[in-house]
Amino acid sequence: MDLRYTTAENAVQLVESGNRVFIHGGAATPIALVNALLNRAGAVNNVELVAISTYGHIDWDRPEVLDSFYLNSLFVSENVRGWANSDHGGYVPIFLSEIPLLFDRAILPIDVAMVHVSPPDEHGYCTLGTSADIAVSAVRTAKKIIALVNPRMPRVLGEGIVHTSKFNAMVWQETELYQVDYASRANDVTDKIGAHVASLIEDGSTLQMGIGAVPDAVLKQLAGHKDLGIHTEMFSDGIIPLVERGVITNALKKTDKGQIICSFILGTRKIYDFADNNPYVNCMNIGYVNDVSVILRNPKVVAINSAIEVDITGQVCADSIGTYQYSGIGGQMDFMRGAALSEGGKPIIAMPSVTAKGISRIVPHLKEGAGVVTTRGHIHYVATEYGVVNLYGKNMEQRASLLTGIAHPDHREALERGYHERFGLMIKGLYQNA
Repeated sequence: MDLRYTTAENAVQLVESGNRVFIHGGAATPIALVNALLNRAGAVNNVELVAISTYGHIDWDRPEVLDSFYLNSLFVSENVRGWANSDHGGYVPIFLSEIPLLFDRAILPIDVAMVHVSPPDEHGYCTLGTSADIAVSAVRTAKKIIALVNPRMPRVLGEGIVHTSKFNAMVWQETELYQVDYASRANDVTDKIGAHVASLIEDGSTLQMGIGAVPDAVLKQLAGHKDLGIHTEMFSDGIIPLVERGVITNALKKTDKGQIICSFILGTRKIYDFADNNPYVNCMNIGYVNDVSVILRNPKVVAINSAIEVDITGQVCADSIGTYQYSGIGGQMDFMRGAALSEGGKPIIAMPSVTAKGISRIVPHLKEGAGVVTTRGHIHYVATEYGVVNLYGKNMEQRASLLTGIAHPDHREALERGYHERFGLMIKGLYQNA
């Protein structure tokens, strides 16, 4: 093993008090480096951590950590949600496509970037593996870089290629990446939503899928389609059968024809192995992947995203539960707008009609303090297990009627009352075209 490798504990000595530290995200979250850094609480102070979605156990919930470190989250993930919503954390509302500008323009200059990479090749080049996303810009602009080098990290081609000479410290650790099996989360509800959404997808469409069981359920319904393309923030295991069947060819795309374009990959070991050294897969800077002007050039872009709640006029809250920051703006608006401007494109919000606790996701009013990610001026299709409706060009009364028709039956009466209170009349022709 190269003598330049050191321990995580030694590597994080590069972080000084007052530094801003970037943490690589997704399946590439460098857990060993993060927890080694947090163990320096007290030895360093006033350290700001910035990241998008992180995965794996981060040992943050300790008084000494909260006294020394501040989490300035660019997209809130489950493992640090409590931290981001505490007095020792915060959230930056921003389109995913614009986060690289925060680094490039020194709005959030990075002192130290902690990344998780594939082993160097014979020329000394590593890759950022499963997550190029915002890490490309963080690595390009950081004053110092600490790399966790892992032989289990796939060598993913694209923009995330970094030479070892750029690293100030390297830590060798063989460990399995974080895995999530979205197919195991499927149920009758997600299958029904998947069928509704799939009915909107034409041959030759270019797909963007958000995170979760619903996009995977959509993919399962597309085995009979032809010449689909992929230009998406992320993808998971669900694309593999469609590639093997020749359904996904990328042959009709206008940009990056013949290639799958993504910004990060998250799934099981099967998808990580599929992406390893595969020239068919290009993992690119999120500033390119989520650029609306790039997205719209592809034909029939279908953007499939989810929501926490949608009000009866079509406002989409996808990042918070009231004032509690649950996730982030992410790339939803990048792709909703890109799909809307694509020739034959279809922006879709797909979600179960109710939460796990039976609370309606279609509501008369968003919760107080809730963030609007997709405005009612940008909304087009909304799908639940009860159907799919197109709100584009519809007035607010028509929208309320259509959305009530795809709400859970147990909540339709309450939505109708909400309509009456808001618009001063009962819904006419309730559920027509729903």
